[in-house]
Amino acid sequence: MAMTPSPGCGSEELESGTYTMEHDGLTRIFRVHVPQGYDLNEPSKLITIFHGWGGNENEFLDNAKVTSEADARGYILVAPRGLGSGAPDRRLNAWSFPGSTSGLDGDGFNRDVPGDTAAICDPQMTPDYTYPSCAETAANECSWTHCQSDDVAFAVALTGHVGARLCVDLDNVFASGGSNGGMFTWSLGQAPAGAPTFRAIAPLIGLPHRAYLAGPGKPGDLPVLLVTGRRDTTVPPGRWRNPYYTVTSDGDVFYYASATAITRVWAQAHGCSVTGDAIRFDDGRAQTDCRSYCAGDAGWPRVLDCRLTMGHTYRLNQTWPLIMDFFDQHSIE
Repeated sequence: MAMTPSPGCGSEELESGTYTMEHDGLTRIFRVHVPQGYDLNEPSKLITIFHGWGGNENEFLDNAKVTSEADARGYILVAPRGLGSGAPDRRLNAWSFPGSTSGLDGDGFNRDVPGDTAAICDPQMTPDYTYPSCAETAANECSWTHCQSDDVAFAVALTGHVGARLCVDLDNVFASGGSNGGMFTWSLGQAPAGAPTFRAIAPLIGLPHRAYLAGPGKPGDLPVLLVTGRRDTTVPPGRWRNPYYTVTSDGDVFYYASATAITRVWAQAHGCSVTGDAIRFDDGRAQTDCRSYCAGDAGWPRVLDCRLTMGHTYRLNQTWPLIMDFFDQHSIE
């Protein structure tokens, strides 16, 4: 299948550096890494990367492993900055996703689930992080991200902005992010407004809030690689085969969908059987334990749950090559 070149082919308006764009009445900041050997007439794959809570556009792109892997494989990287650090919020940069602004979980109170409430946290055990911009949106004290703009619409607009200024292969645009950015990456894949832009997604140590278990927001395949830490107390993946929710135990008490629950939903959406246990997949690395309900796929499974013995950390020297391998395997050639 032939590549779909972006309007920016033949142009080299951007080079590696930090830029701004106007969106939704706000000035947004993003950083670009153009790979060595970039050809302005040859469409390049693109990864948009979303930082964690309180991070910025440098969180991933300051890492030599991230940029060297992009250079070796010919990927353009784009890392935007979230909202919240300036007026009207004066809070940490963040990405908003289902439940994070309202403080409400995805199914309200469910009497059939032990310990369930209608909230994404226990407000008695968790500080009130509510951003000023969410004053009219937050239903309780569990809200913890901004309400200044629609982040899904911004992510799609950013991809178009970059594609109009660099030569991008529009068939191979990917999304990844860490922690809060990983949670938002799920949202991009679940939203009908976001999913069609992306070929595959790879959330890193990030899960949806409890009961937000929507599948892909577009028909057809949207492969996903989930990478989590078995010792993560901030966004714990839960035990293998756990279909319920997990609980933060690092001082706050937030509730998240388990890794098994969300990957099971996505596997089923891809036509894979979710009866029985996920089957081990050898990704070629001794330090990862990868499993999939789509193990019958040729090559790398379209839905892959990989866990490392680590806490709430990116460990990019190990996780980033895995993410890029997954994107390589699911690229449209």
